[in-house]
Amino acid sequence: MPALSLVTLVSLVSTVFTKQLDAHPPQQQHRHWAQICSGNPTNRIRGCDRYGCGNFGADRHSGKGKHVGVDVICSDGATVYAPFSGQLSGPIRFFHNGNAIDDGVQIRGSGYCVKLVCIHPIRYHGQIRRGERLGKMLPMQKVYPGIISHIHVENCDHSDPTHLLTPDVPPLPQQDGRWAAVCAGNPTNEIRGCDKYGCGYYGAPRRSGKGKHRAVDVICADGATVYAPFSGQLSGPVKFFHNGNAIDDGVQIRGPEFCVKLLCIHPVRYSGQISKGQVLGRMLPMQRVFPGITSHIHIENCDHSDPTSNLERGKGQRE
Repeated sequence: MPALSLVTLVSLVSTVFTKQLDAHPPQQQHRHWAQICSGNPTNRIRGCDRYGCGNFGADRHSGKGKHVGVDVICSDGATVYAPFSGQLSGPIRFFHNGNAIDDGVQIRGSGYCVKLVCIHPIRYHGQIRRGERLGKMLPMQKVYPGIISHIHVENCDHSDPTHLLTPDVPPLPQQDGRWAAVCAGNPTNEIRGCDKYGCGYYGAPRRSGKGKHRAVDVICADGATVYAPFSGQLSGPVKFFHNGNAIDDGVQIRGPEFCVKLLCIHPVRYSGQISKGQVLGRMLPMQRVFPGITSHIHIENCDHSDPTSNLERGKGQRE
């Protein structure tokens, strides 16, 4: 091959490779962030306690404001890790009062920018790598006794980071009909029993005995993470109450074998594909609408058939 042609070929290959790197930088090979706190490998989000709830959009300031971050559960003193690679800057003061948890740091890089608050970083400047030790969780119990200790994780543009915090779950075989766990904290899809508002099983009386429950109520704490029971196509929103109350939201999933509506949840999106076990959204504040009820997701097959067998077949079994 002539020398000129060889140089031209090398130049062309180099140009194409550079363009590919520009379009897909190495840091962005991870679509989801790394574990942030030791002892919480799935970046589990704080539910609700007497101080409030940890999900994105939860009420703040007695309902006058909204939570523009996500609270990732983390024990006081635990090791904190960088969710992605980037440049550190800080300190970040959230409370501006010098209390025991008024510290934090910002990370910008890998296509993201986030503030991690209520931690003490090992440094406030310089580069850090995904998964590298970032610092330690500060003593939140000292400031808020009885709260679920957590790291406040806030995107710099105030967008919702929830979907980035949960790892991808690949689609699983569906031929046995078993659905995945629907709600964090309820791995067996336990169905609501009876409380002062009624019972959660399929066929339970409704409207003072004049109707029947054509769905199943799966127990789920207010603010808990909700997962897709099977892979399929999302559509919605699905409104059950049609009165705009705090739990009047939901979504439908239609897959190759199943079609179901999940109500009293706020999904991460209302359209597109979702995989079995992937984060679907969060449980809405049912206690606000029905105080004392067993909080739950209303799960209704599109054809009004009984979904109980699909929800229970996985109990105590391995994949």
